[in-house]
Amino acid sequence: MASILVVDDDQGMREFLEIMLIQEGHSVKCACDGKQALGLCNKHKFDLAITDLKMPKVDGIDFLKGVKEISPETMVIVITAYASGGTAVTAMKEGAYDYIEKNFDIEDLKKIVQNALDKRGSKEDDAKFLKSVQDADRFGNIIGKSREMLKVYSLINKVAETIVNVLILGESGTGKELVARAIHENSPRKGKPFVTINCGGIPENLLESELFGYMKGSFTGAYSDKPGLFEIANGGTIFLDEIGELPTILQVKLLRAIQEKTFRRVGGSDDVKVDVRIIAATNQDLAKKVKDASFREDLFYRLNVVAIEMPPLRKRKEDIPLLTDFFLRKYSEKFGKETKTISTYSMELLMDYAFPGNVRELENIIEKSVALGMSNIVLPENFSLSQGEYDCYSFFDGALIEGGINLNKEMDKFEKNLIEKALGLSQGSKSGAAKILNVSLDSLRYRIEKLGV
Repeated sequence: MASILVVDDDQGMREFLEIMLIQEGHSVKCACDGKQALGLCNKHKFDLAITDLKMPKVDGIDFLKGVKEISPETMVIVITAYASGGTAVTAMKEGAYDYIEKNFDIEDLKKIVQNALDKRGSKEDDAKFLKSVQDADRFGNIIGKSREMLKVYSLINKVAETIVNVLILGESGTGKELVARAIHENSPRKGKPFVTINCGGIPENLLESELFGYMKGSFTGAYSDKPGLFEIANGGTIFLDEIGELPTILQVKLLRAIQEKTFRRVGGSDDVKVDVRIIAATNQDLAKKVKDASFREDLFYRLNVVAIEMPPLRKRKEDIPLLTDFFLRKYSEKFGKETKTISTYSMELLMDYAFPGNVRELENIIEKSVALGMSNIVLPENFSLSQGEYDCYSFFDGALIEGGINLNKEMDKFEKNLIEKALGLSQGSKSGAAKILNVSLDSLRYRIEKLGV
């Protein structure tokens, strides 16, 4: 049961909404204008407010601004005569969850009300989870509560207390270095060095000296002895990113350093002994590289004592709202702006997007949106998403091809997705959406009813 406030100067509409919402099991209070409604908001906490836009004394927009100041977590649905009107768009920018036309269908309103209440509950759960993660500071900036991420957290906890080598697998941008840091920070080596090297970002002729150091005079420009990253990491952890790019000749020297915990500097004759934990990461299929003889099998097994696989963002979509909220807060603070919120349609765009660049791409999108956005709400026009990467095509992966797909169902989903996007671009106007989709208004209405848009 939710606590709902109905605000409308039309007594008949107030009574109709009150009866309908009570029948749905909610607790309802009513107000005849925005002024009276704000007075109620000062005395009671509401989960949801449904307000007309056109009202005397204090109209719907002013009420919306007021209720967001009193109770930012209260969800607001506005009722407008024309969904394409500028006031409806203004309401969304001021933080309304959604809007609906006055000649609404009862089932449509029930659906919007339930979605708003579900969203409110989800936001509260996300905020609590986010706070618990930040307070615990156990996993750094790794954010996610999906089943896939819970498995990652469990593995981090298990391997952190051990000394075994770890191989982190996953596509670019999934957060492999964050996992490596979390393992280090939760291990007995916390407080000791955590040293990172990108094995694919340093020229081959310099990589050995970076890893193991060099002696004075060993090559042109070596004017003094220099310790390598293995020595600098002594007692701590060394993170070998993009290990699949390591040249074959250095794979042999790395294997010796792991097995014997000793190495020699370039140009040196004495063994240097170190105590270093190895965490490696790659976005490549190392097992395949072993078969192709481009990666040493013995080194692979030395590194792959425990494997942690980071899921791509498209496989844990339930984490997108949580990550988005985290990045909105982060970059609003960074750029000295009021903390931004994201519109419903903008979130739907993100949820439909396949994110080829994973979490790193989402972070870049939100950073740009906050930096360039002029209002306190992130709108679709603030986004720049790669073309052709929407998730309506992502079901053609190996696993689903093996199990088969329901073509009619998938085509309905694709059609529904396009209609929803057109309605969003036309700010809810069905005639505007019909023009965008190049179909008749009657055809669009039929499709909306058929698909339950």
